[in-house]
Amino acid sequence: MKYEQVIGLEVHCELKTKSKMFSSSPVSFAKTPNTMVNEIDFSMPGIMPSVNKKAVEYALRVCHALHTEIDDLICFDRKNYYYSDLPKGFQITQQQRPIGKNGYLDIIVDNQKKRIEIERLHMEEDTAKQTHFDDYTLIDYNRAGIPLIEIVTKPVLRNGKEAAIYLEKLRQIFLYTEVSDAKLEEGSMRCDINLSLRPIGSKQLGVRTEIKNLNSISNVQKAIEYEASRQEKILLSKKEVIQETRRYDEGLRKTVLMRSKGNSVDYKYYSEPNILPIRLSQKWIKSIKNHLNMMPDVREDLYIHKYHLSSIDAKKIVSSKELSDFFNETVLLSQHYQIICNWLLGDVLAYLNKHHLKLNQTLLTPSYLSTLINLIEEEVISSKQAKQVFEIMMKEGKDPRIIIEEKNMKQISNKEELTFIINQILDKNTESLIDYFHGKDRVIGYLVGQIMKETRGQANPKSTNELLIQLLEERKG
Repeated sequence: MKYEQVIGLEVHCELKTKSKMFSSSPVSFAKTPNTMVNEIDFSMPGIMPSVNKKAVEYALRVCHALHTEIDDLICFDRKNYYYSDLPKGFQITQQQRPIGKNGYLDIIVDNQKKRIEIERLHMEEDTAKQTHFDDYTLIDYNRAGIPLIEIVTKPVLRNGKEAAIYLEKLRQIFLYTEVSDAKLEEGSMRCDINLSLRPIGSKQLGVRTEIKNLNSISNVQKAIEYEASRQEKILLSKKEVIQETRRYDEGLRKTVLMRSKGNSVDYKYYSEPNILPIRLSQKWIKSIKNHLNMMPDVREDLYIHKYHLSSIDAKKIVSSKELSDFFNETVLLSQHYQIICNWLLGDVLAYLNKHHLKLNQTLLTPSYLSTLINLIEEEVISSKQAKQVFEIMMKEGKDPRIIIEEKNMKQISNKEELTFIINQILDKNTESLIDYFHGKDRVIGYLVGQIMKETRGQANPKSTNELLIQLLEERKG
């Protein structure tokens, strides 16, 4: 019997607000343990939570980007399940009325578009970080209370490849809406997998296994592939898959049991009594949508149809919001769209990788790059010279026109000036002339080299070649 995988993903994303979801404590990373907390985070007697407006705005940004139905009445619930990593012993979340529901995200798998249905998007608070030792546990409450959004898909994914593509696309959404840095390695984006198998053609769901807290997209794909194989072996041996919670062991490259799980856990949800429902203004909800950045899919389509980039180049540009933003600014200053793309994906990325930098950590500006490209196309400098100017520009942050002036790098394109220089070279190389007259065209390369040496590389290569052949033919005649 053949089986198909039925996969749903739950993604938690930490929002990069300045303060926490229900307190004024600062949101931070890698600070001294238990220094970014206050009375609300520790759930001291008499404290009252207060909703972070910016966190709601960030949640709405993602709701719009994922095309969800938005609930304009914000309600919170208590999740009464003992949390050893939350001082109050429960979590404030949204169970009954998520801020967003019934959305979607389109992905491309093997050149085919697939719509991933989003069941819900809700807001909640993060838990503290626990560090376990043999006989004790240390708790850092700096993370407790950081705003989270959780995005839950319907069980529409069918393999690890689809899951990986979806997660990468979702991560792009977080970056383009500017709600999170979405760094899986730092825990600001985390993924849980729900996976079951069923006979191909069956509509009935199989017994589900949950895989918790995956910290990389590649590990999500590996965990799915292993778990699907594990469950298939169990079913083919006529045994039953047990509902349980597992984790992915990167060293062993397999999922391992964390705990068995019953059919459901009674979390005893009820409305959070300390936070009254908040009605959102439709005008505010609409203004958030109107001020969103252009999303990756829209940019990709624009790059292909307006700027005539290839689909591959367009995808590479939008894969980084920073790169895409830079491209958008540069094309306003130069119409050499493909050349701008080539420089960004070539020399610029190579420089960033070599020096382990981000684009915003360099001295490069859209104005400088567009000027450099325009100077190449106007034949003020050659492509070879441009690379030298680029290196100086990146190190010193100077306008390329100033660099060219200071280094006397302006290309010689004047026909009369080039003609005079070429004739001088020909007069000094009579043997090369004889070789050319006898059909030895390879001497052209040698003569071009001599011209470049004489002009210190400033002769226009194209004009030099054309004039050289013309003058050689005249002397031949």
